[in-house]
This record gives sequence, structure tokens and C-alpha cells, in this order.
Amino acid sequence: MEGRQLRPIYDALELPDTKYAEEECEKLLRKHPNHYGAQSIKAFILARSGRPNEALLLGQSVLNTPSAMASAHVQQGLSLAFRALGRPREEIMVYTAALSFSPNDESLHTKVFKTAARNSMFKEQHHAAIQLSKLSKQQKYVWWLVVSLFLQAKHSKDDVSAPVQLKLAERLVEKAVTDGQLTSTEELRVYLDVLDIQDKHEQMAEVMADNGQLAAMISNDPDLVTQRINLFIKIGAYDKAIMAAIAALESRDNWADYKLYIEAVVTLVGQAADAEAKHSLVAGISSNFERWAGVRGKARGAKLAQVALATRMHEAGHGDIVGSPEALIWDYLTEFQQKAICYSDIMQFIVARREPSVLEYHQAQLEQRLPAARDSATNSDDAAQAWVNLEKIRYLLQALMGETDPKAWMAGIEPLLKFGLGSSQARKKQPSCSDMAFIASQRIIQAAFLAYSAADQREQLHSALFKALCVLESGIQLNDNSFLLKLYAIRVYLYLSCYERAQTIYDTLRIKHVQLDTLGHLIIGHGMALGCFALDMELCYNGVTFYDRFQSKMPRDIEAVYQQGTYSNVQDFLEFQSNIVHSVQRECTHRYALRGEGFEYGNAKETLARWEEADVSSIEHSEQTLSALHDNRDVSVMGLLTPKDMAQWDLELLTQSTPIPGHDFIRAFSLVPQVMHYLVCADIESLQEKLSELTLVVDNTNDTLSRQDVLFVRGIIDVGSLYIQASDPQNEIDDQLSRLLSVIRTNLPSNELDPSLFSLSSDGIRNLSAATELFTYMLALKHALSAQRLPAANAVGLALSQLRKEALKSVNTLRGWVDKNTRALVEEQWLAENDDDIFADVKRFVVGSQKQTTSMVTKACTTSWLRSVKNLLSQWEKCSS
Repeated sequence: MEGRQLRPIYDALELPDTKYAEEECEKLLRKHPNHYGAQSIKAFILARSGRPNEALLLGQSVLNTPSAMASAHVQQGLSLAFRALGRPREEIMVYTAALSFSPNDESLHTKVFKTAARNSMFKEQHHAAIQLSKLSKQQKYVWWLVVSLFLQAKHSKDDVSAPVQLKLAERLVEKAVTDGQLTSTEELRVYLDVLDIQDKHEQMAEVMADNGQLAAMISNDPDLVTQRINLFIKIGAYDKAIMAAIAALESRDNWADYKLYIEAVVTLVGQAADAEAKHSLVAGISSNFERWAGVRGKARGAKLAQVALATRMHEAGHGDIVGSPEALIWDYLTEFQQKAICYSDIMQFIVARREPSVLEYHQAQLEQRLPAARDSATNSDDAAQAWVNLEKIRYLLQALMGETDPKAWMAGIEPLLKFGLGSSQARKKQPSCSDMAFIASQRIIQAAFLAYSAADQREQLHSALFKALCVLESGIQLNDNSFLLKLYAIRVYLYLSCYERAQTIYDTLRIKHVQLDTLGHLIIGHGMALGCFALDMELCYNGVTFYDRFQSKMPRDIEAVYQQGTYSNVQDFLEFQSNIVHSVQRECTHRYALRGEGFEYGNAKETLARWEEADVSSIEHSEQTLSALHDNRDVSVMGLLTPKDMAQWDLELLTQSTPIPGHDFIRAFSLVPQVMHYLVCADIESLQEKLSELTLVVDNTNDTLSRQDVLFVRGIIDVGSLYIQASDPQNEIDDQLSRLLSVIRTNLPSNELDPSLFSLSSDGIRNLSAATELFTYMLALKHALSAQRLPAANAVGLALSQLRKEALKSVNTLRGWVDKNTRALVEEQWLAENDDDIFADVKRFVVGSQKQTTSMVTKACTTSWLRSVKNLLSQWEKCSS
């Protein structure tokens, strides 16, 4: 009967047609007001429709009706509602209430367990696992209980109960081993984790012994083999570690095993009593490396291990026993320089020893090899790749030797450009040519920042970066799959205030899913800074959608881990889930989305309603919540040819047009909506509190916010302060109002001075965007004053009306200037001949053989600037007081 009544609602949800489903719920409830099944499903529909308060009220009403919980339809609808609301405790209460009618229902106990598991409710998970293990003799429930005990102990703050829980978990596993119920490597890993967290490493070694009961299982799992070697090192059994490493490396080529083998030997060398013992240990490992180097499929790993051994021995003070790491590095290069990964292999070892004499040795070796490699590069793909690797080393050595002469960085740039962009190999899309184009662009960018580091040289810097951009775009035209060329093109376009082309290139990277968290910072937020609000908002909404979907999908993956018995993934999944849910980029993306909504045009009523209804409590942050955030953003994708600890040669850092947003940004742009909410709601006390917090943030940013963000935030503080002053009709507001209007006027284009290419490509558009954004918030202030019938509303309205007229005139003038002049100015100023120009070779190349691409880049820049200015002009046209 109940199922038939609810069938039309279920059918509507399957379509899916939420609106129709809600109508069917209402129809049924009009006939049967106490139909708890319909109420439960309605609560779910309300939760899905963005009405959480209504959903929670209705859901709790049904939950507080014990008799209702006997229905499977109520259980399903209500559990889905609380899950959609992110209320796991209430969801568990649904199943608990249902269990009062069916206390031995295994599926209900399983639902309690899985709800707790996916929400890291370890205590509840533990109790549910106990009930399941009592109800059923299935061995999987024993392992669910063991994992639950382990997680509860690991994450517990109770120092008394945790050891008891771990001891119980250990006994359960020991019984499983005795009964022959430990049957998979996943279960073995759980056993090892339980022992490891108790620091029972000796016992772990017994479990993992070669002749142990579980030896066969371990030997067939590469990760467990490596873990065993590491364990022997941890307990000081270095001889056993060496034997285990040798046995492992005889049958496979695993870099982690090589590193552990080296660490064990170096430690024993340090402990050896005499020179003979030391030499014997080194001779043994060297002999094995030599032998494995002759085995097909192992040569690269074994040869690189020789380099690693020599480097580690020198670090440990035993360099006299081994040969020169530097000689081994160049032996390795000679053999493997034709492989693209060669530079990545040896970079760490070159960087490890930065003494002048060592770097001079490398420089001498490079100079011997580089001319021949350059001359033979066109002979074959392997020869070309060998030259690329040597050019990367040349770049690295210049940085390590502290080279600051831009001319030295530009030396030899022409052959790189010709091979990377103008050769027959480049036209065939040979990967080494894209690499060479990338190296050339890096040299140009590096030289630009070294040559024009002073504030009064930024115009020349932009000119040099434009040439680098032409090289990057030329490389992209030849090889559209070059990720690195695109990354740096995005960075340089944004540095020159060209959002539209940067966003177009970003789209071709096809960044999606979790990459939105790791790489979204490359573009999100830059559109708002450059007047392209709609495009940026679309990216923000894509990011918000990913985070929302992740929160619904990841718990299902955690459930699947238990169902499939892949227990070793539990901790990884929980950590991954926590990192994404508490992600810095997630918070920044949400703040940008909120910020963009402030630009959305609406009349006075709509504007006030938006701020009045804003859910400001959900975006509040404390020091504790901020410290819990995890920064997953990946800057390593920028493919630096230098170590990250060299700021002057860190192109990832140098090419940032604005600081990457972090805690200060999140704080500031969590407080701005709160300020506007309390302003519109006329809550003076709360408004003052939030203004004080915002002032504290902006006064202590230490360059973590962009200049324009600081300008805007200080403007918001002035807006709030002006409202407080205006809320008392007795107060004068003229000075405060004039000061605030002056901030906006100062950042509008000047009607008296002609714009310049440099001002446009540096701060011109950014300042205009900040001023435009601040004006929209001043409009909200004016609407609030009018709605509250405060006398100051008229003065503010008249002032804003006059300011808008001025802005429309100046921005429209700028639009015409950009449209008419910028293309010619780029050609005249950024591509002009200059006798002492260190970038003359690059200029001749890009306007010669790459003329078409250079023209395209010029058009991309001018079009991007024009689009930004037009968007801002449109915003001023829509904003009316």
C-alpha cells in the first residue's frame, strides 16, 4: 500500500524531476498529512533543492516519531535526506531507531558501520563492527573490527584507551593467523599497521621473516618487500636489510630498494671499526651494482645507484672510499643522455654538491661535450635529446654558480630558437624540439627578470616577456600537446594582464576532477582581477561543483574499500578525503565565487536580499580551522630546471602576477560578505566586530594579498565605517564619503593623461577592476541607507551618480584608446630595435621566421585588453544608483 502511494514520487525522482516529485509529495500529504514516507522523501527533496533549514526541520520531526521508523520507505527517505544535509549522526540515528524494530538486521548494522566509516566516526564504526561480528561469522567483519580499532586508536586523543584498542586489534589478528584466516596481502598490511603504530618493529620483523608463515605472500608483493627492507633498517638489522635488498634487486629493478640498500651500507660503513671492513662493504655493493648494470632492463637503475652511493658516501664523510660522484654523473650522462628522463635523474645529484670546485668540474665537462652535441643534434632523435639534456645542465649550472648577468643567460639563444622552432624536426613535432623551445623561453624569462628587476624598469620587463610569449606561442603552434609551454604562456599572459588568451589556453589543458584542486589556482580569480567576471565565475562554479560531487562520491569509495576488502586503501582514502574537503584551494574557489556574485547586477531589492540572506555563518574561519586546511596546489608542474630553494632563479615564483591566495585571502574574503550582511541587516555591533577583524587581516598581510585586493578590502572597511557614521543622522559623513570616492577616482583611467602600454599591461586594468568592484559595494551601501530611511542616502546616491558619469566617460575613452592604439604600440615599443638590447636575437627571430605567430600574440594581447575594458565598461553601464 505505502509503496504504491509513493511510486509516482519515486518515478519523478528517477527522471530526475525534483519539482514534479515535490508536487507529488504535496499531493499525497494533502490526502494523508501524517504520511511519514512522503514526509521523509520530501525532506530529501528539500535538501537537494537547496532548502536545508526546511529539510532539517521536517526530517527531525519524522525522526522524533518512533513508530514511523518501522517503515523501510521512511528509513530510506530520511537517511538520504540527512546524508544530503551532511548530518551523519542523524543518519545513524535513523538506522538505530529502525534497529529497535529489527535488532538482528545485518543490513541495518552494515549501514550504521558504513555511515560511520565514510564520515570518520571511528567510535560508532567500532561499535557497529562489534555488532556485526556478533551477528555473523563472516571473517570480513573481524577485519572490519580490526580496522575500526586501529583507526579509533590512531585518531584518538585518549592516551588510556588507545593502547587497549590496539592490543585487542592485535589479538584478533593473531587469532586470524592461527586459524588460517589471514589470507590476503591487504589483511597482512592491516596486521603490520597495528604492530607499527605500537612500535613493535621486532615483532613485525618476525612476521615478515623469510621463513615465516606469511613469507610467500610477502615475496609476491613488491611494496611489502620494500617495507621489509625498510623495517630491518628501522630495527638496526642492517645486515638483514642488505640481504633482503640484494634478494629483491636480483629479480627486479626498484629505485626504492636501491636507496634502502645504499642507506644500510653507508650506515654500516660508519659503524665499521677498521678501513678494511669499510672497503669490503663498499666493494660488495659496488660489485652488485656493476653486475646489475650489465643486465638488460636494469642498467639505468644500477648506474644511477652508483651515483647515489658515491653522493651519499660523500655526505656521510666517507668520500675517500668511493670515486668522484661527479665523474659517475658524467659516465651516466654519456650512457643515457639520449633519454628524456636523464636530466631529472641526475639533477638531484648535481644540486647535492654545490662547492665551487665541483661546479667548475661540471662546467668543464659540459664545455667539452656541448659543441659536438649541438652540431650533431639534427642527425637523429637520440642526438637531439642528448643536446637538450646538456642544455638543461647548462641552465642549472648557471643558476648554481649564481649567474646574474642577463647577457650570459642569453648567450647561445639563437641555436636553441632555430632548432626548437625553425628546424625540420620541429615541424615534425619531435619532442626534443618542444623541450628546446621550453629551455629557450626559460632563458628569456630568466634574463628578463635579472635585467629589469628594478621598479622603474618594469616597462622593459614587459617588453622582454612579450618576446618570451612569442616563443612560447610558437612552440604551442608546433606542438599543441606541450603542457609546460602552455603553463608558462598562461603565466606570462596574466603577467601582462591578458586574461582572455590565458583562459583559452587553460581550457585546452582539459583540467578536470581533482586537478581543479591542484591546478585551479593557475587561472581561478585572475578573471575577476582583470574585469572578466563571467568567465571566471564559470570556472569557480566548475570548481564548486567538483568539490560538491567529491563529497558525495568519495564516501562511496570508502564504503567500497570495506566491501572489497582492500583495507590498505582506507587510510589513504580518508587522508585524501580530508585533504580535499579541507583544501586551501577549495576555500579560495568558494570565496571567489562569493566575490563574483557581488558583481551580479540587480535592483535595490535584489541586492539587499542577496546580502541579507547570505549564509555568513558557514564561511567563518578561526585560526584553528585555517590551520586545519591542506594546501594541495601543485607548483612542481611548472617544470623548474633549478632547485626550489633558489628564489632569484625560481621562475614559478617570478612569473606570479599576484600572490597565490592563502590564509589571508580566505580570512579577508570570508569577512567581506559578513560585513555586507551585517550592514544590510543594520547590526551595528556585529558590523564593528567584523570591521575590526578585517582591519587586522589587511594590516598584517605581509604581501600575501595583491595590491588591488588590499585596495578593495580597505575600501570595504571604509564602506562599513561610512555606514556606521551615517546610521546616526546627527553625524557628518562628507569627509569619509569624499575619501572613499577619491579611492575609486584615483584608480579610474585618467581623462587628462594619455594611457600607456605599460600602465595598461601592469596595473591599469587591475586598478580599474578593483575600483569597479568597490563601486558595486558602495551601491549596496546606498540601497541599505535608503531602505533604512537614513538621511545620508541622498548624499551618497548623488555622489555615486556623479562618480558613475565620470567613470563611464573615462572608461569609454580608454576603450577607444585600446581599440585604436595598442596594436601599433606593441609593434613600436615591444618589438622595436634597440642597439643595446640583450634580446635583439630573440626580437629578430620572432619578427622574422615567426612573424605570423608574433602577429597572433600581438592580436591576442590587444583583444584580451579590449575585452577586459569592455567588460568593465558594461559593468559601469549596468550599475545605477
